[in-house]
Amino acid sequence: MTNPKLEVLTPQNTQIIFIDHQPQMAFAVQSIDRQTLKNNTVALAKAAKVFKIPTTITTVTAESFAGYAYPELLDVFPDKPVLERTSMNSWDDKKVRDALKANGRNKVVVSGLWVEVCNNTFALSAMLEGGYEIYMVDDASGGTSKAAHEYAMQRMIQVGVVPVTWQQVMLEWQRDWARQETYNAVMTIVREHSGGYGMGVDYAYTMVHKEPQRTSKVHKVLPPIAA
Repeated sequence: MTNPKLEVLTPQNTQIIFIDHQPQMAFAVQSIDRQTLKNNTVALAKAAKVFKIPTTITTVTAESFAGYAYPELLDVFPDKPVLERTSMNSWDDKKVRDALKANGRNKVVVSGLWVEVCNNTFALSAMLEGGYEIYMVDDASGGTSKAAHEYAMQRMIQVGVVPVTWQQVMLEWQRDWARQETYNAVMTIVREHSGGYGMGVDYAYTMVHKEPQRTSKVHKVLPPIAA
């Protein structure tokens, strides 16, 4: 029997869940710079929207403790309801299970906080009880220490969770630069969220291909004057 994990991620075989990207959870993250964490999470969300990936957003004790999910994340999916929970393990909430089942995709990409608690318990339970394949987005997730993040990832990998990064997932969905229906949107995400890669794309577009600058307004340039 062919190992299903040998199949690349595609827009047709993947769904995604964002778990507890809330301020009180992010405050305690020490495994990754928190602004980088938010950047990567929002970039992944934008990619999911571009490729029409069925998406679930869930939060825990939002109004009594953890706060609302990042507004930048929610604004990517303005019409999507947020599935609120009390359990640390998203799998324990029927709404979450029903959403995953309704999406009808066995490969589940996971981005969440914290890796050692909410991501870990969800992954183990979804694999054991739901038969799902889990793809854990390492750089769009965070733990309360580097050790907590690392050992949680190791524990999950040992039982079959596949570690990935946000850009890896997006480019796996794109797969071929000839797919023009998503090319420009992917390049927009790259330029906004991919650091040096995005800067390189901006440079190539303007300096090599002579396209306009990616600014809302063209800035007047004053020529040099010798002192």
